[in-house]
Amino acid sequence: MSSDKQTRIIKRGWQIFWHLLFWLGIISLFLSLAHSNTKLSNTELMILFLLYPAINISLFYINFLVYIPRFLDKKRYWAYALFIIVTIIAYGLGKYGVGLMFKQYVLVRQHGEVISFPSYFLSTVFTSLIFIFLSTVLKFTTDWFLNERIQHDLENQRLSAELAFLKSQINPHFLFNSLNSIYSLAYQRSETTPEAILKLSEIMRYMLYECNDNKVDLSKELQYLHNYIDLQKIRFGNKAFIDFKVMGEVTNQQIVPLLLIAFIENAFKHGVASDVTSPIKLLINVDESKLHFYIQNKKHTHNRDTIGGIGLNNVQRRLNLLYPYKHTLNIRDEADTYTCELSIVL
Repeated sequence: MSSDKQTRIIKRGWQIFWHLLFWLGIISLFLSLAHSNTKLSNTELMILFLLYPAINISLFYINFLVYIPRFLDKKRYWAYALFIIVTIIAYGLGKYGVGLMFKQYVLVRQHGEVISFPSYFLSTVFTSLIFIFLSTVLKFTTDWFLNERIQHDLENQRLSAELAFLKSQINPHFLFNSLNSIYSLAYQRSETTPEAILKLSEIMRYMLYECNDNKVDLSKELQYLHNYIDLQKIRFGNKAFIDFKVMGEVTNQQIVPLLLIAFIENAFKHGVASDVTSPIKLLINVDESKLHFYIQNKKHTHNRDTIGGIGLNNVQRRLNLLYPYKHTLNIRDEADTYTCELSIVL
């Protein structure tokens, strides 16, 4: 037997258990109240509070398990109405037949008056309508919650697939940029090429083995940013100027991995990193539950193409998925500078 089938059987068993427990509780309550507050005999109690409730409960489940799924859910409204009317009449006649079998307990009032068939039949119709109404409400309520859960599960699956796709884009995007940097060093026959390759291997090790969880330690993510900046400094022959500060106490805070790197990549790719008078400004302010990220770079006068590309579009989408209503992102693309400010509730 498959695990899915076992799970369905167990789930169905629990549903039956809770339904039985509910009806037993209701019947026991009414039996207890009737026994305490009336002078009915045990036979009368059994007929009025066990036999007839069992008949009404059967009507409840005929509507709940048969009529609604077969007719109402399939929008066969006329068929549903016809079956309900026929069933109510049949149950009314059946209850009257049971009443005739126990006439002295069911059809005879305390002062000896016999209840007429029309009067008794109308009371059974009213009772049947109540149980049909309750079963319909329960069916639609359970179906609504079930559909909501299914939609929620489908949405979670969709978001998980989208996040996996977005994360899969990060590694090739970063690797493409880094290999371009190392290619430049190798082309210039720089002595720092081996060091750059070593830095890249450390970065890739982090990306491959440390970033599989939904969140990582903020300290590791900051070390990753340091390694990336060191790699860029090697690429520029230590002529890349960046004012990088981390303020606040980094303890056990966690963050979604590879979330901040796109902003720094963007600054090195589209900004001026070699001007000592206008370094890239990078400030990360951390407290116990918040992170504020600020980066600003001077723009190239000869390279004013569209800034962003896959990297920033990717990170904006990840922020919307992973930090909904818990982040603010402000990007200012001005004539000479490009600034990104991001605040996250960790």
